Amino acid sequence: MKAEFFELAGRLERALQAGEVLLLGLDAERSDFVRFNRGRVRQAGSVEQRTLEVRLLRAGRQASATLELGGGGEADFALARDALARLREALDGLPEDPWLLINEVPASSESERRGVLPAAEAVVEQVVDAAQGRDLVGIYAGGTILRGFANSLGQRNWHSVDSFNFDWSLHGPGGAVKAATAGFEWEESALVEKLDAASRELARLGVAPRALAPGEVRAYLAPRALEELMGLLAWDGFSARARATKQSPLLRMAHGALLSPAVTIVEHSAEGIAPSFQEDGFVKPPALTLIEGGRLGAALVAPRTAKEYGLEPNGAEAGESPESLELAPGTLPAQDVLAALDTGLYISNLWYLNYSDRAAARITGMTRFATFWVEGGRIVAPVGAMRFDDSLYRMLGENLEALTRERELLLDPSTYEGRSTASARLPGALLRALRFTL
Repeated sequence: MKAEFFELAGRLERALQAGEVLLLGLDAERSDFVRFNRGRVRQAGSVEQRTLEVRLLRAGRQASATLELGGGGEADFALARDALARLREALDGLPEDPWLLINEVPASSESERRGVLPAAEAVVEQVVDAAQGRDLVGIYAGGTILRGFANSLGQRNWHSVDSFNFDWSLHGPGGAVKAATAGFEWEESALVEKLDAASRELARLGVAPRALAPGEVRAYLAPRALEELMGLLAWDGFSARARATKQSPLLRMAHGALLSPAVTIVEHSAEGIAPSFQEDGFVKPPALTLIEGGRLGAALVAPRTAKEYGLEPNGAEAGESPESLELAPGTLPAQDVLAALDTGLYISNLWYLNYSDRAAARITGMTRFATFWVEGGRIVAPVGAMRFDDSLYRMLGENLEALTRERELLLDPSTYEGRSTASARLPGALLRALRFTL
């Protein structure tokens, strides 16, 4: 596919007229999808798709078209050539784009990360065998994600990565336990281990639930719960535009507010699923420190933001959200979490998060799935859904007691239009107190 894409780019470049600049972006994948219900296959299929974005620039103007490729060779070239002709006509009636900025210094790259993924049939057999006697619901998505970029200035970029994400939950009379198995190498033993752990949690949900009054409670946030916090924080928290327009939820950090010294957050592009380049041709650094030791670090700067506010772009996409976020590990062994928590809430998942006071980085949300009351380092009862409302400066600041030594790789399970390339590698977080309102 790489050779075909670059050949197509070369042929289109030769069709350009004086003063025109061409940018091409390829989003493609070869993926297997399997849906499970009650531990059995409900739906299975494979997808191979190729989406091409064609952008034509001339005299500060730009126009673009998105094409679905499929014929290959001459058929794809004819489709793209016709789109190029239509874009050329459209440019005549468009105004100049004042914030248009592309990379004009070619920075070519190639990255291919091969994984160890069995055939979908083997995955199905292993999941069905491991799930026997359990009400398992989930979706497996695995295969190769491909991204390409080319422009008429001579730049060529290619990204190919094999990965999988099995997002699933176990259900029983007392509720449900949610988990996932994801990465670059499928391991049946890892699936069995997680299924067994989820089964033990599911059994604990059958005990009479404990009702808690609103107030501050000692709490442990498992990596999947912490992922929800990080996901909300990524919404403008690290955006250069949000900082410039004073809309960042971390604005107080720009004026001296601090998080815990244990908090270091990095956009680690070299270790993620996402490509190291973006649609305007700018290349991301291998790692960009967004928060270091509790202090505000670099911002994600997209090209249009850079042009408008006089900054240097650093490969961020237009939304200026991290795609390969990592929170540095702590020193607490995961096996000692319950003992360290002693008495308090063990929270597996959060959901419905939003800002209750954006300027103060105050967040509200609900507990979800397996949440347990712990006494003396032992789980004694499940706890129903509760609403928390607390400041990030408390949760990841003064009330952060420890982060776990082990971290979990969590891939975004979204498949709308295509498999997402967003990921997070996160520890669990032990909090001295978390404020609940309901």
